[in-house]
Amino acid sequence: MEYSEKQLQIIDTAEQLFADRGYDGTSVRDIAHKAGVNIAMISYYFGSKEKLLEAVFEKRSNSLHTQVVSLVANRELTSMQKIFLLIEDYIERIMKQPQFHKLMIREELLTKDNPITTLICETKRRNMDAIKKLINEGQKNGEFRKNIDIVLLMTTLIGTIAQLMNTKQFYREMYHMEDVSEEEFIKHLKKKLSHHLKSLFKASLTYEA
Repeated sequence: MEYSEKQLQIIDTAEQLFADRGYDGTSVRDIAHKAGVNIAMISYYFGSKEKLLEAVFEKRSNSLHTQVVSLVANRELTSMQKIFLLIEDYIERIMKQPQFHKLMIREELLTKDNPITTLICETKRRNMDAIKKLINEGQKNGEFRKNIDIVLLMTTLIGTIAQLMNTKQFYREMYHMEDVSEEEFIKHLKKKLSHHLKSLFKASLTYEA
């Protein structure tokens, strides 16, 4: 779905507030106030707070799903090259969209059986299915070994990046980079994460444990 500039403004504001305060702790009035719009506009565009949250997930998940589908369809790259591009894409997304991933983690930790957690699970399942196709392709052409636990492999990818981003100050100290600018530190983290995760995935996908 294509969103207007005003809709995107509301979606981005909602994402930030949901991440900071939680879904239940954020009202439509809060979102309207921070976005500089009236409540009626949010109601007109999205209908309800729940539908607005769905729009947040749709906006983020659709671009990732499209990227994975595009990689699967690419016949010029090897399966390992596609996996490496996927890793770089995840690193970039999580580092650029910390509020979205904070929102997902926060809502999942509540372990509530409601439409919100169901939506999160459906979003993750949809992306996982697309990634399975990518890995299955590598297994069929002999690049990847059989019996790969794709769920745990992707959990390792997302969890490693998210943990590093959520505890950046600790890693600043571990790498003795307290006096380095944020921009330079993030550049350093990207490089280290990329090398580490690519090596890990290459070993997991190609060597028998």
